[in-house]
Amino acid sequence: MANVVRDPRSDPDAIVSDLASNTVSGFTKDKMAFVYGSVWKQRYFTKVGNDYYPMPAQWDIGTRQWLPYMVPVKGGDWWGSLYPPDNMQRPTGPTCDGCHSVDYNIQTKQVAEWNVGCEGCHGPGSEHAAHPSRGNILNPAEMDSVSANDTCVQCHSQGQPLTNPIRGTYYDWPVGYHVGLRLENFWKLEDCTLGETTFYYFPDCTAHKNRMQGNDFVQSVMYRHGITCFSCHDVHGTANYAQLRKPVSEICLDCHSPGSPNGPQAATIEEHTHHKAGSPGGQCVACHMPAIQTEGVPGAFVHAHTFRFIPPSMTDKYKISNPCTSCHQGKPTTWAAEAMNRWPQYSPWRSRF
Repeated sequence: MANVVRDPRSDPDAIVSDLASNTVSGFTKDKMAFVYGSVWKQRYFTKVGNDYYPMPAQWDIGTRQWLPYMVPVKGGDWWGSLYPPDNMQRPTGPTCDGCHSVDYNIQTKQVAEWNVGCEGCHGPGSEHAAHPSRGNILNPAEMDSVSANDTCVQCHSQGQPLTNPIRGTYYDWPVGYHVGLRLENFWKLEDCTLGETTFYYFPDCTAHKNRMQGNDFVQSVMYRHGITCFSCHDVHGTANYAQLRKPVSEICLDCHSPGSPNGPQAATIEEHTHHKAGSPGGQCVACHMPAIQTEGVPGAFVHAHTFRFIPPSMTDKYKISNPCTSCHQGKPTTWAAEAMNRWPQYSPWRSRF
């Protein structure tokens, strides 16, 4: 269970910010109904009636400073212009709560439970709890790969409901979808036009906004071959980064060890990466999953999930960050392109497209 949303009254340690230093928009602990986040940022919500509203300041955990928080009317999420430019007129039910709870009811504004609990991925569980059986619970691992991935993509993506508004309200999550159904019947991913930079995408259709792992992943070769999110991640929790089934330096090698049919076509990983084993550049994610997607506060980024290598030429043409000069800061793209062209097994065509 992902404890992203917490009640500071029952969990005082949930607050990681320095409330006393908040000069952006001061508020006190007694005004908080929920706090959200504990890794990159923390946001705070107050409750009025049955609705929750975001406070106008957020805590940047990396820099330990307060920043203003409000989705802009223009140049941000698609729904920004459809709500008044006032956080207290933007309830989180339509924009957030469907993914931060189980079974949010848009009519009563009640939830089965906050956070991503068991039923969020396995469906109703009362009968299973009373009479445990594989036959009375849904298991994404036993579904086809599209339905299995839909379980994760429903919230780890940016899009819009097929029907919007719903009863006069605009929603930013797939209202009506439940695990086991086809997400495409409830949700459409944000469109991407090749060659254009938008709030959501780089010109090659790699996402650059947070919560877009699904938008990336459905473009990937691995998705087309039936790989699922839980081929690499275990949502029940692990000690590894990002709940990976194995450490990041090992997980890719289960399918991509040297000489395997899936590649790389080299005798050793070092021959493929041209970096020393164990070094940052020697990790698969360094080149195939660069951290270029923003997590909502300056300087915080998450990894792309298209698994495409972004060559330096893409930086020159489209201003997309490439992993070479992002790591070797201060070096020009020409240096990176020339270095790769000297690699014996590297196609010169790949550095140009």
